[in-house]
Amino acid sequence: MKTQSRRSFLKVSALSGGGFMLGISFLSNFKSFGNEPTANLPFDFNELNGFVKITADNIIKIMSPNPEGGQGVKTSMPMIVAEELDVDFSQIVIEQADLDTKHFTRQFIGGSQAIHQGWMLLRTAGATARQMLREAAAKTWNVPVEEITTEFGVLYHKNSRKSSKYGDMATVAAQIPLPKDIQLKSVKDFKIIGKSQRNVDLEKIVTGKPLFGIDTKVDGMLIAMIVHPPAFGLKFKAIQNDAVIKKMKGIKDVFPVKIFNDDYEKTFFDTTTFNEVVAIVGNSTWEVMQAKKALKIDWQPIESYTQNRNMLGRKVVEKIPAGLEDSTEHKAKLAERMMQPATVRRKDGDVEAAFKSAAKVIERTYNAPYLAHNCMEPMNFFANVTAEKAELAGPLQKPEFTEQTLSARLGMPLEKIDIKMTRLGGGFGRRSYAHWLIEAALISQKVKAPVKLIYTREDDMTSGIYRSTYSAYFRAALDANNNLIAFHVKTGGTPESPLYPNRFPAGTVDNYLAEDFTIDSNITVGSYRAPRSNFMAAAEQSFIDEVAEAAGKDPIDFRLELLNRAKERPVGKNNEYEPERFAKVLELVKEKSNWESTKKSKKLGFSAYFCHDSYAAHVLDLEMKDGSAVINKVWCAIDCGIVINPDAAKNMAEGGIVDAVGAAMYGKMTFTKGVPDANNFHNYRMIRHNEAPKQIEVHFIENTIDPTGMGEPAYPPVYAALANALYKTTGKRFYNQPFGESI
Repeated sequence: MKTQSRRSFLKVSALSGGGFMLGISFLSNFKSFGNEPTANLPFDFNELNGFVKITADNIIKIMSPNPEGGQGVKTSMPMIVAEELDVDFSQIVIEQADLDTKHFTRQFIGGSQAIHQGWMLLRTAGATARQMLREAAAKTWNVPVEEITTEFGVLYHKNSRKSSKYGDMATVAAQIPLPKDIQLKSVKDFKIIGKSQRNVDLEKIVTGKPLFGIDTKVDGMLIAMIVHPPAFGLKFKAIQNDAVIKKMKGIKDVFPVKIFNDDYEKTFFDTTTFNEVVAIVGNSTWEVMQAKKALKIDWQPIESYTQNRNMLGRKVVEKIPAGLEDSTEHKAKLAERMMQPATVRRKDGDVEAAFKSAAKVIERTYNAPYLAHNCMEPMNFFANVTAEKAELAGPLQKPEFTEQTLSARLGMPLEKIDIKMTRLGGGFGRRSYAHWLIEAALISQKVKAPVKLIYTREDDMTSGIYRSTYSAYFRAALDANNNLIAFHVKTGGTPESPLYPNRFPAGTVDNYLAEDFTIDSNITVGSYRAPRSNFMAAAEQSFIDEVAEAAGKDPIDFRLELLNRAKERPVGKNNEYEPERFAKVLELVKEKSNWESTKKSKKLGFSAYFCHDSYAAHVLDLEMKDGSAVINKVWCAIDCGIVINPDAAKNMAEGGIVDAVGAAMYGKMTFTKGVPDANNFHNYRMIRHNEAPKQIEVHFIENTIDPTGMGEPAYPPVYAALANALYKTTGKRFYNQPFGESI
């Protein structure tokens, strides 16, 4: 049985007890936000803490603090609170919380950490509210609190046969001081966690109810769009025909917008490519789009410059080169740098001596292009900025950080900024860099009116923040008995390195070397689903399959040998993964896919990877039909600790697998003289329905370990499982993404 002290809980979550929740926000007058479950209810909720509100009529509301981007946290986070609160999950009302740093911490999504980081805080919030209700009942009935039990939202006192719904005690409970110590449930007593619950937004999604930022509509709201330079390496100079544009029907204004001031020290999520864009504001989307087509702007080359960044406390200086970059030059630079010395990140043993004495050496190089995120909902944000306050609504992943940036840019204190978090129509890291929120606020401030800024698909796909382009060189040395005696990885990217030096196979081999480099670029990159892991898993796991083949060993058994070595005689002290947990997912997917017999009759590819504190392994069954790759089935095994909502977790794994197949086969962004060669879905290839795996079977390791990441871990291993299956089918190894170009 776990306990949590009041002091440590307050230090983590800063919950406040007592008082009433008025439930009124600036969005109450929005036309598109009148369909919340509590919209027609009186605002007489007793606030037990920031997560739990209860009316005297026994309406129980649980706030979901983090943005919902399709990963299901709006359902799973309240499930955790409800579990410890001891209520019937089907009877509660769930509401998306606004950004509220008083009541909530880490109110963002990214890195598959929402549940992992919120696990104890959410449990403690529910358990605290339950304890306050028990104390309220004990006070009302004049009995010891230890004699008060709960079940499905009802308080019981067995000796006196008294019972009461939570709502009957809510007003008294709201006045109870925060308990000094609270008791958390034992995992074996869970009734909600581990049982599948339907997505709380499902009905609204399938019936087209307003949920997304782009649905926002307010009386007097104007529509804004932006125009950015047509090529990386260019910047704004002047508008040629602004007078003509302003005379067009429905157009209110056209003007340049400077996103960040010159002396501003950017933080981790302040990435933006073009610091000055041109805004067009008008009455309707159509009218603004017509003006955008007619707008003529002069652009000029940028000069090389440096910018200071505060990367979550780590100060860095970024170098931004001038020039119009080409993908052919990127590829040549990566190849050239691969032949030069790099920065050593980890070294175990005597790597060079091991390679000199090796009976067999395998060397391979892997390459991957830039990738665009392509969220289905275009970037958008609503803003209404006045001298007194700033009111905003829209989809973003890191609202707390973005609010701080907006405060600095507007010169407005945080307490005067309100951000309503809407459901994200896709994120995958792209909505971590919410410069469009800053743009929307500055545009609203300039035109003195509420504004909804909308990016077109072309705006989004051509304005940067891509997955970096990478290259990785691997060497492996085998002795005369086909044992792995040395492993060397050297990798780099433009402009980011993908290296994780302390992950598998580090710790499994006596002689290990990991080194990397970066190449400066004016093309901006950022988080992309399973950042950097998406490439390293593809390259590393493809290479390890080749090493296993050279050693004459089964690819799964070969990895299990290495993991057993890491378990019994680990090399180094900084290995990130737990070899026993890693091995279990390999063994589970081997069992579920019937690997030993199936591999004799079908062309199977295998891959496994550790990231976001979770372990995933895939077996992929593929065949070639009429020159096309057909994926018949994917078996997936995952260890992410306790699974909160099994159906949702399975859906995330399935979605990640389909997404990764599409990126591995078709994803590619290239540049010609700074201009992106793709700007919409007609020339940026995405996966189609008939190209998705015919079947996906997902299995979870059952344990009682605290939950870890789930939104991203299933994604990275797919690339190599696909590449390895293609090899089994075609007899050809695949070293360059996208694989579809080489079939």
